[in-house]
Amino acid sequence: MKYVTSFFSTLFVVSTGLYLLPHSVANAVTLSNGTIAFVQPPRLVSASTPYSNTSVPNTTYYFTLEVPAMAGEALQQVTFNQIQGTEDIEFNHKDTFAFEGTRNHQGSKLALKTMKGDDKQQTITVTFDTPIPPGKTVTIGLKTYYNPFHDGVYLFGVKAFPSGEKTAGQFLGIGRLQFYGNTR
Repeated sequence: MKYVTSFFSTLFVVSTGLYLLPHSVANAVTLSNGTIAFVQPPRLVSASTPYSNTSVPNTTYYFTLEVPAMAGEALQQVTFNQIQGTEDIEFNHKDTFAFEGTRNHQGSKLALKTMKGDDKQQTITVTFDTPIPPGKTVTIGLKTYYNPFHDGVYLFGVKAFPSGEKTAGQFLGIGRLQFYGNTR
């Protein structure tokens, strides 16, 4: 009986430790210079647009990101950088929006603190008013004045930044949009 009690006591201690392990690992990474980074960065789930013909006015490009439960830090900011395409796409920064969920399963709207663009660098930065906590999926809708006039593949590099004063952005991947010439 003494060995059975000892066995169950050991089993309880080990299982409690294993249960608590994922919760303690989820803390943000702080680099030696004080910079905060994600333990597990968000994931670029998709990039899409409902209108893939060239020259369509007032379109939206949807980028869906998943912040994993083990991210260790909330998502504060996302940058999009056009890295390929025949022409530079011009974004309507003031009409950019975000919501929880995906393009086909939209949840509550999310407030954005700032949206700013750098036309020379072909970059747009979106900052959330309230950081997106781990375990959430968010979609950012980038409004354009029009789709490109030239068909082809347009690529956007996506980078995410955790909340905090001094943060390290992490590259999430490339969003790919394909535009087709109008056939008449």
